[in-house]
Amino acid sequence: MSYDNTNTGIIGKNLKKEKDTHPDITGSINVDGKEFWLNGWQKQRNDGTGSFYSLSVKPKEQQQQQAAPQKQNPHKASAPQNDDFDSDSIPF
Repeated sequence: MSYDNTNTGIIGKNLKKEKDTHPDITGSINVDGKEFWLNGWQKQRNDGTGSFYSLSVKPKEQQQQQAAPQKQNPHKASAPQNDDFDSDSIPF
């Protein structure tokens, strides 16, 4: 029997927090079959009556695409692409 984790998630203390700007809690959540990263920052209410969490959600796909960006040298001009070029027609 397999477990259906649709519309569920998990979140816990961020053990890798190094700066105040890093989230206090991190985790993941599945919404309608799509996977998301979930981050939260603990905030204090202005009236001093307690605290709450401010949340941020990012698609997991988005982070994977950003993890391996194609580095391009801005000083190097790219060669124009010519689909009609036939390397077999070069006589050498």
